[in-house]
Amino acid sequence: MRRFRACLSAGDGIDYDPATGVIAADISDQAGNNLALGPDGGLFVPTGAATVSTGCGLTGDGSGSAPLTVATGTWPYACTPEDAGGVIVCGTDGVLRGEPRGRATFQSFTETRNYNNRTVPAAQETTVATFTTTFTNPDPCRAAVVISEREIDVSFNLPANSAAAYGHDTDEMHYLKNTGSSAMTNAHTQTTKLIQQSAFLAPGASLTASLNVTLGDLRVRPFCRDRRVSAASTRASRAPIPLV
Repeated sequence: MRRFRACLSAGDGIDYDPATGVIAADISDQAGNNLALGPDGGLFVPTGAATVSTGCGLTGDGSGSAPLTVATGTWPYACTPEDAGGVIVCGTDGVLRGEPRGRATFQSFTETRNYNNRTVPAAQETTVATFTTTFTNPDPCRAAVVISEREIDVSFNLPANSAAAYGHDTDEMHYLKNTGSSAMTNAHTQTTKLIQQSAFLAPGASLTASLNVTLGDLRVRPFCRDRRVSAASTRASRAPIPLV
């Protein structure tokens, strides 16, 4: 009995051996091809085998041996990124975004008042003038620490054997005594003081700050200066207050 085999030919993707009559899949040897024969003799593509070309910020080609990952640097700080690291999110425009930029805002307030000569009160830290201004946190995201820089100009006219002092609120800043036998005229002093107005001013919120100018004829007390960096500051210059 004779057997006959029909005439066959191989097309794209087919491997045909006329001598044996075996027909198989023709797997390309092209670089980057991930199609393979599995141990069960079937065709398969390994998980994660699809490759891509990456741009800035990514590494790997998407294959099983080189999965896509974010290209990162080395954390150079003593703290851990879990405790102190920032946040990266994806915006609605599809762009990765970091945390809002920090900012420092400078706000200036100046008010000039002219006074007739007035007697220095006998009591220490007597309020003789009050100035007010408003701070607004311009940051739409973060709370602000508000620190104001205040300046006061005062001129004293001191008869012989008299004394006077002035201060910011309850902090006496300058004390002057005339121990001579003649009057001192227009003894001028300008002082500056930093005040923390708020440790937490909500985004977009405002606060009103007051500066009280005090006078008295008692001795000065010690004081401390606050040197912390502010999220907002002001410089309030005052006109001299002639006093007798």
